Amino acid sequence: MIEADLPDIAILEIGGSRGPDGWIEWTRRNYEHHGFGLWVIETHAGDFVGDCGLTMQEVEGDWFVEVGWHVRCDLRRQAYASEAAKAVRAAASAEGIEHLIAIIRPANVASQRVAANIGLALEREVHKNGGPALVFSADLRPPQHQASYVNPESRTT
Repeated sequence: MIEADLPDIAILEIGGSRGPDGWIEWTRRNYEHHGFGLWVIETHAGDFVGDCGLTMQEVEGDWFVEVGWHVRCDLRRQAYASEAAKAVRAAASAEGIEHLIAIIRPANVASQRVAANIGLALEREVHKNGGPALVFSADLRPPQHQASYVNPESRTT
């Protein structure tokens, strides 16, 4: 995400107090400090759809890697957010991120469905940025495939 993306970012409902300029700067700082941030989402034809990616988010005093997404109002309900968030989840897993969250307002049912579509489950409700928020999460660690061996001679009858 670069300054040239400003006109597109300005049409997203990103909330908060950063504004579009601050949003791009915050994203760039995320890349500098953490090695990840938000990606611009485009159609195959190159039309701007929104953003999606990873950021660091504080929840009740602890820091987590969050997957977040924003889609233009006129392009919602077309699976863009789910497709992008699945790609971001896969990238996070490939980079060794062990736990992923999404922070979603209770009224944002569409984003709750996106979270479920990418395998995140409701973990808890918190108070964040002036209101209630739902924290969805998933462990990205591969399951441990440890064979369980019981020595037949050690069994008691």
